[in-house]
Amino acid sequence: MKSLRLAGIGAVAAIALTACSSGSNDKAPAAAPSPSPSPSSSPMPAADTGVTTNDQVFGPACSQLPQGSAPGSLDSMGPQPVASAASTNPLLTKLVAAVKATNLVDTLNSQQAITVFAPADPAFNALGDAKFKELAGNPGQLAPILQYHVVGKRYDAKGLAQAGTLTSLNASGGPLKIEGSGDNLTVNGAKILCGNIPTKNATVFVIDKVLTPGTN
Repeated sequence: MKSLRLAGIGAVAAIALTACSSGSNDKAPAAAPSPSPSPSSSPMPAADTGVTTNDQVFGPACSQLPQGSAPGSLDSMGPQPVASAASTNPLLTKLVAAVKATNLVDTLNSQQAITVFAPADPAFNALGDAKFKELAGNPGQLAPILQYHVVGKRYDAKGLAQAGTLTSLNASGGPLKIEGSGDNLTVNGAKILCGNIPTKNATVFVIDKVLTPGTN
């Protein structure tokens, strides 16, 4: 009887020791280390697209544009492609007539991103009525002149000043030289009368002279 009791006590002790031993090794698995955060990279600056907004328009002739949503206003011209927008601009009636005479309306409207230096009516008037009629009646002579006023990339005034020299769609006409900055910006010596005008596919700068290919 005594030996049975001792055997029972021993068995209980063995079970207790086994339980303790088992509990000491039954540890929760260690959590996997969190991956180190990758160094944050600074966002790349947005590309300068040359697209402008109404509050960036500048120049002494801008006040002559219609206001609100009237045809020829900034709000009206903005959603339209450039030739269509120009057709409502009261500063550009002679230019619009020249563009139509050379069948360049669709060509200008279909461009993706361009800069247009648009001579105001007084600039064409300075040529004289006879000269203007001569050009309008000779599209082959007039088209290269108009193409010399268009650059195949979209620039705002700041971008023009940084570029300094531009190549027009009439590359054989020579470079367009940009001088000055801000309100004193010029292109081949022509002053900006109203600049940074936004349209759907172009930024427009109304200028006070007709640019002549081959003279710069």
